[in-house]
Amino acid sequence: MNHSQNGGLEDVVHDYYDVTDFEHDDPFGEPEPQSNNGDFDSPDSDFEDDFESSKSKTDTSALEARNGKDIQGIPWERLNFTRDKYREMRLRQYRNYQNLSCSREEIEKDCLQVGKGKTFYDFQFNTRLVKSTIVHFQLRNLLWATSKHNVYLMQNYAIMHWSSLLCRGKEVLNVAKQIVPILKRPGLLSRSLSRVQISTMTVKENLMVAGGFQGELICKYINQPGVAFCTKLTTDENAITNAVDIYRNPSGVMRVVAANNDAKVRIFDAENFACLNCFSFNWSVNNTSASPDGKLLALLGDSVECLIADAQSGKVTGSLKGHLDYSFASAWHPDGRILATGNQDTTCRLWDIRNLSQSLAVLKGRMGAIRALKFTSNGRFLGMAEPADFVHVFDTESGYVNCQEIDLFGEIAGISFSPDTEALFVGVADRTYGSLLEFNRKRYNQYLDSIW
Repeated sequence: MNHSQNGGLEDVVHDYYDVTDFEHDDPFGEPEPQSNNGDFDSPDSDFEDDFESSKSKTDTSALEARNGKDIQGIPWERLNFTRDKYREMRLRQYRNYQNLSCSREEIEKDCLQVGKGKTFYDFQFNTRLVKSTIVHFQLRNLLWATSKHNVYLMQNYAIMHWSSLLCRGKEVLNVAKQIVPILKRPGLLSRSLSRVQISTMTVKENLMVAGGFQGELICKYINQPGVAFCTKLTTDENAITNAVDIYRNPSGVMRVVAANNDAKVRIFDAENFACLNCFSFNWSVNNTSASPDGKLLALLGDSVECLIADAQSGKVTGSLKGHLDYSFASAWHPDGRILATGNQDTTCRLWDIRNLSQSLAVLKGRMGAIRALKFTSNGRFLGMAEPADFVHVFDTESGYVNCQEIDLFGEIAGISFSPDTEALFVGVADRTYGSLLEFNRKRYNQYLDSIW
């Protein structure tokens, strides 16, 4: 991971995001990722006070969208350019961040020819009552759905819960304040933290795990008060916790894995949070994910090469070669045979774990790096998010050649399918139009629309 360039993270952000001549009209001119010294606005504000008063102004329903309202509530009629014109501008002027230079021709020669006109998920709802925020521009796993009606997202210094059933948000954890862990056992490296900038998170099986910009790890059971465990994983100067995952090992015991910028991956017992293993690599590990059977870890980072390692021993068992830049996203098909990897070369590669000599297929983004990947729990769809503006949903049963392209405006903080596959949520980080978008699995019984 590129923690600093030309002096610091803020310089990277300003180099990366394009500021156009239209900035005075541009609702998406420059997002708000923070440096390690940056402060968010009003971390201690009372979130729920403004709900009812602002709901009608900020929300967009499926019915309103069908009647012509922009799904993000952007008043194109009041701007100096149409939506189509602005899309054309963005495609022309957007600069994808790269660590290693590679030609478009070299990237596109292996890419699958994909039809993008499908609709697998219909727009259902958009709310600006909760707004995703991003700490580091290369890390976009900041949104998780635990059901069709329950979503967790990072907003400033708080982890928020959004109920799509009640259309209401609630603060679950305030990380601006001092965090004191409940578990205090001899030999356990738990310690209090404060003012943590959350860089990555996951929520599975009632356990929420978040990683911080200074190498923090926070574990909380969402049905229990307080924080079960928190610590600082490393004192390394460049210590960002880049990725976290929750999985069950082959014996069915829950584990937590954290990947850090200090080139280490650490495995924790999810019951007492003791550190069981620490594996070292030759480069910063930007992303890790465990296979569905808990036997393997995918390891991606500041290298064109991705690795497969044994989750118990850390021994590297496979090498994935084909990407042209650094990687930041991975996802396993639920059958455990297919691994998807996302890279700054603007592609996602699919690998058959039984034959790693070359990728099965290469999927291309529209304009930027692939920073988030998610399979549905039944394996039918693969969601692929770029840093901004585009989310792609591929039909795996078609061999990934049929795709829905979701076209929006703003930085994408994360994507998540609900466990029942019925909903897709997209977090948008933007000063003005930051929001949570909900899409529902397309059905052909329109009479059900009457209940919304």
